[in-house]
Amino acid sequence: MTKINCWRRLGAVTAAALFLSGNPSSSGQGSPGIEIKQHARSVQPGEVVWMEARSPQPLKKLEAAAFKRVFPFYPDNTGLHWEGLIGIDLETSPGAYTVELLGMQDDGTALKLTRTLTVKEKRFVTRHLKVEEKYVTPRPELLERIREESERLRRIFASVTPERLWRGAFVAPVPGSPSSSFGSRSVLNDQPRSPHSGADFHAPTGTPVKAPNAGKVVLAAELYYSGNTVIIDHGFGLYSLFGHLSGFTAKEGEEVPRTKVIGYVGDTGRATGPHLHWAVRLSGTRVDPLSLIAVLAATTTTDKPGAAKPQQANDK
Repeated sequence: MTKINCWRRLGAVTAAALFLSGNPSSSGQGSPGIEIKQHARSVQPGEVVWMEARSPQPLKKLEAAAFKRVFPFYPDNTGLHWEGLIGIDLETSPGAYTVELLGMQDDGTALKLTRTLTVKEKRFVTRHLKVEEKYVTPRPELLERIREESERLRRIFASVTPERLWRGAFVAPVPGSPSSSFGSRSVLNDQPRSPHSGADFHAPTGTPVKAPNAGKVVLAAELYYSGNTVIIDHGFGLYSLFGHLSGFTAKEGEEVPRTKVIGYVGDTGRATGPHLHWAVRLSGTRVDPLSLIAVLAATTTTDKPGAAKPQQANDK
């Protein structure tokens, strides 16, 4: 399966734009109206925005360019109804941002629709943690390993499988609510570190961890900071990372359905006790897993009875 780089930007669209009906924050002119709707818990850093496009004419392709990234959309069986997810990275500054919806009709006519997302400020809490000093100031001989692992993760999250592998809503990988805030600013041994880019679920060691949705395992390995780690590629640039596992049953290259056990809660790597760290990347943006759960539970329609299986994205 061919992968594409999620950082690419689409080339200029020269065809006439379409009018977006009933939407004062969108612009366009020309052909019959395309109706755009959106839903989010809030339009703030770390949130997922679901967007829907309904066209009077079938489309062959549709995707959104926003925040210097590309977010693929997926159709129903008619090509008239498309849905997509847009991620607002947790360090996005407040302000108005342009979303360009770029697509193509069946006859080859190119489309360019614009919409504005106004990102509001969000204040994150600060957490102070005590960890082993080796996880704050690693020994010099470990730095190359850490660099290589970081580069491996970067390559994974920067690639896009041009097919949507997930179906319907996402579910929490372990029971209960997370006990650590997504986006919280971390101070480790009195030294500021990167924001917390996942949701932490405290649970006893050995608690089964289940896939929150279908996908393909692209990493199952022991990493320096996140310990025993599994990453699932859900397709279309959407990834789940599960860290600090006591062990994992998932194998790289394995396709897993939703709720299949992929590993067990632990405290490996830089952890202060047994818990699951669940992080989500959407076209490279760091988003709150609970936002993904909430948005898809409230909006997903292309997976309902009568809808066709998602088509592959066109990367040309």
